[in-house]
Amino acid sequence: MSLASYCVFCCRRIGTAGPTTKSDLWWKDIRKISKLAGSLVLGGFVFITYEILALKKLLTLNTQAVQQEKLKSYIYIHTVSLDPSESHGFTHKARKELHKAVRKILETEAKILRRPFDEHISAFAEDHDRALWVLLKRSQSEDRIIRLQAVQQLAENSHWHDYQYRTFAQACDQRTAIGLARSNNIDLRFFLPPPPLPKLKDDHSIEDELRLLLVSLPQTDLEQCVQYFTSLALRESSQTLAAKRGGLWCFGGNGLPYCETLSKVPSETVELFCLQALVQHSKVSTHCDIIEANGGLPLLQRIYQLRKDSAKIQRNIIRIIGNMALDERLHSSIIRAGWVSILAEVMKSPHVIQSSHASRALANLDRETVQEKYPDGVYVLHPQYRSSQPIKADVLFIHGLLGAAFKTWRQQDIIQPLDEQVSEGEEVYSECWPKTWLASDCPSLRIISVEYDTHLSDWKTKCPIEDHRKSIAYRSNELLNKLRAAGIGDRPLIWLSHSMGGLLVKKMLVDASKNPEMDKIVNNTQGIIFYSVPHHGSQLAEYSMSARYLLFPSVEVKELSTDSPALKELNDDFVSFAKDKKFPVLSFAETLPTHIGSMIKLHVVPVESSNLGIGDLIPVEVNHLNTCKPKKKDTFLYQRTLKFIQDALARELGS
Repeated sequence: MSLASYCVFCCRRIGTAGPTTKSDLWWKDIRKISKLAGSLVLGGFVFITYEILALKKLLTLNTQAVQQEKLKSYIYIHTVSLDPSESHGFTHKARKELHKAVRKILETEAKILRRPFDEHISAFAEDHDRALWVLLKRSQSEDRIIRLQAVQQLAENSHWHDYQYRTFAQACDQRTAIGLARSNNIDLRFFLPPPPLPKLKDDHSIEDELRLLLVSLPQTDLEQCVQYFTSLALRESSQTLAAKRGGLWCFGGNGLPYCETLSKVPSETVELFCLQALVQHSKVSTHCDIIEANGGLPLLQRIYQLRKDSAKIQRNIIRIIGNMALDERLHSSIIRAGWVSILAEVMKSPHVIQSSHASRALANLDRETVQEKYPDGVYVLHPQYRSSQPIKADVLFIHGLLGAAFKTWRQQDIIQPLDEQVSEGEEVYSECWPKTWLASDCPSLRIISVEYDTHLSDWKTKCPIEDHRKSIAYRSNELLNKLRAAGIGDRPLIWLSHSMGGLLVKKMLVDASKNPEMDKIVNNTQGIIFYSVPHHGSQLAEYSMSARYLLFPSVEVKELSTDSPALKELNDDFVSFAKDKKFPVLSFAETLPTHIGSMIKLHVVPVESSNLGIGDLIPVEVNHLNTCKPKKKDTFLYQRTLKFIQDALARELGS
């Protein structure tokens, strides 16, 4: 049989879907042969003969391979599609195999002629499948620019069939999966679901497994706060596992019996104690290795799935994953455990705290577009997704006493009368105005918020050990190292701080000026905004000192007293330093008293204490808590803040 006759025979046997006339078959054959002719001539007779033999082999069913595919199918086939267009039968599959052979010929031709393969893809292939596989190939290119463009194009497409998403999820590499997870409005079908979880050991409960994981971690030479959280978790846990082993749980190798349970507490509370302990351990790189080696990643995933009703538990778990992701050696384990799909889903959360924790974890996993690393307590509010928008400057938010990275910077709470309806055009309440308002007005900024523990009273301290850890001096050194790891100082920088956070900013800048490794932070600082910062002390310190039966002052509050030598020295050093550097400074001062509990009402930071002595001072009719919480986007407090940022950056970027 001649070559032409053989091709006609193949086209008739494989390409014919139903009864047709001889004339129809002839013209179909001619059309298909004409499309192949150019490639066949260029490929050469020997190459064509090889491809025909390869085609014959491809059409031979391998039952073992089919069985293997069935075993793998649980990964991506959730339901059977009833759409006839997605169920083509053997004829369609055979045609696919022929198309593969043709694509091989065309790809070889493109290499010989040094032409882009995209221009010679088989006309037989369906557009959706063709585009999908071309983008998959590009996403794995050795050229970084091509990879990034492919991921962006994949994320922007929304017309794939369900089977295509799931097939792609299996075929893409880890780098592509992370890139897609960090793309805005991504379709979650791009990601493999978490793998089936292993059964719990013996008849252990999740609580038992958590305690076993804690005990497997180093028990000596620990920071006291890590030891405190671990002992608290073990002490407050039930004695189920201890009873099974017939002994007492002890921690730290010092003979202290932490197994004594004060009371039987709910499982969710016990899990939270254990997770808080694991958060502290996950800050230590060597401990992260042990958590991974002892099955911590699937265990955390099991708890995450079971406790979907507890945002606090889920947040602690993602915080642990974000800490572990700081170590690139653990990236493959984190991805294999199925965390990418979970983090991609949490990124879509409307709650800023949840989405920001997931954003931090994914940014630490993304070594393709992110050079910085975000240590525990450092959160990027914008941009949380990959973006083609160039970042021109950084804006850094630091909260004060009893504050947090998100709640401190929320919109001022508005009490809505019961009979008053919200108008259609009214703004949606902002849980974090830097993330919503400022990111919208200044999209070229990287907006970062820092979180650290502060406590008004030692009675409420989460870790009442090592008081020096709560001092401004200790926190300054700790935060400077974290901020440098996050790339702070590499771009023009503006600081925004509230209350004691302003003292911390001053201390960090003074310390950075004395450390050559921190020169970039000082040299790139373009402006500072202080919201009710007690530069000369606070009435809160004096009030609490004279009323110990109401409030036992912590280290932070003691440092705020007006007669504190350290506070005066810090202010003198900073003012001299700021004048020399000519930093633009803007200060807001509270004019209304603040209610502290039901018995105390005072001006926490009087206007005279808010006056740094340099820059602009603006009194505003708000209390201490609301000096950093604008009522609306068009209010003076926010608009003046925005103008200061824009002016400071215009001076730097315009010079």
